[in-house]
Amino acid sequence: MISSETRQLMGKDIVIIDGHPDPDRARFCHALAATYAESAMEAGHRVSSLKVAELDIACLRTQAEWEHGEPSATIRAAQQAIAAASHLVIIYPLWLGDLPAKLKAFFEQVFRPGYAIQSGKRTLSPGLLKGKSARIIVTMGMPALIYRWFFFAHSLKSLRRNILYFAGIWPVRESLIGNVEGSASSREKWLQRIRSLARQAR
Repeated sequence: MISSETRQLMGKDIVIIDGHPDPDRARFCHALAATYAESAMEAGHRVSSLKVAELDIACLRTQAEWEHGEPSATIRAAQQAIAAASHLVIIYPLWLGDLPAKLKAFFEQVFRPGYAIQSGKRTLSPGLLKGKSARIIVTMGMPALIYRWFFFAHSLKSLRRNILYFAGIWPVRESLIGNVEGSASSREKWLQRIRSLARQAR
């Protein structure tokens, strides 16, 4: 049996959730996801990717469906990829101050009772995905400082606290990329930062 120390030396199992719902490869989120994957693999980490734009994801409509419905094959595959990972990288654009609807539907489908949280039990610590860490990368048109200090980074805090922490995922770090439609040199600097984070699996 491989010890945890040996596995750490061998690299981490990482799953990248590319949450941009537009499949157009020109979207910067896709470049961030591809850059992270490439650099992490070069550093010896094992990487799988979930591209929300390419997934068939239905919206949940009832509590009964969320608690007792049968996940689709697409959702089960996503659950298996997340279960196998020790580190999650979640990348999305800020739309109307929040996650894109398709990414929110993805989390609602995947993080069900019995998989991400305890089923039928009221507790402040229901998480079943303990032992995993995460990084959230958010792109936006506004300056990142405005989003963080004026809008209080509310969608980021909600994802971190109400979904990831609640499921037991900790620590959760974030990168906020503002003025994403600005200069090419600024975007390249961010890609360099992402390369560094990927090598460290952070």
